[in-house]
Amino acid sequence: MKCIQKTFVLPAFKRGFHLITNKIESEVPELKNVSAGLAHVFIHHTSASLTINENADPTVRQDFESHFNKMVPENVPYYKHTLEGPDDMPAHIKASLMGSSISIPVTRGSFNLGTWQGIYLCEHRNHASGREITVTIFGE
Repeated sequence: MKCIQKTFVLPAFKRGFHLITNKIESEVPELKNVSAGLAHVFIHHTSASLTINENADPTVRQDFESHFNKMVPENVPYYKHTLEGPDDMPAHIKASLMGSSISIPVTRGSFNLGTWQGIYLCEHRNHASGREITVTIFGE
């Protein structure tokens, strides 16, 4: 069994939900050499997250952003952690709800995602910088 691990920085994305499947695949070309295995994708931040969902219709990503902004609003009076702005604490809450990592089967050199699935970077800050990602793949 081999282990591949790569850490890289995604470019800065605006606030919202962004498909990054192709970017991850391009950063880890060794994926093509894994016939069967498991990939673990981790984001090194507390105000952005990762998830897997619809990869075809961009309105799904827009609806995610709208829903999370309603579910976790900014400028509520009980937030104490506001030093970096009104999006700071909501970003941390959203990141905890979505999660900092995902696992994906690898089959014949590719992520074994469903037909309509893609990996999302969930950017919860208004003015974020690039996000650091580590991908670890175990497989044959």
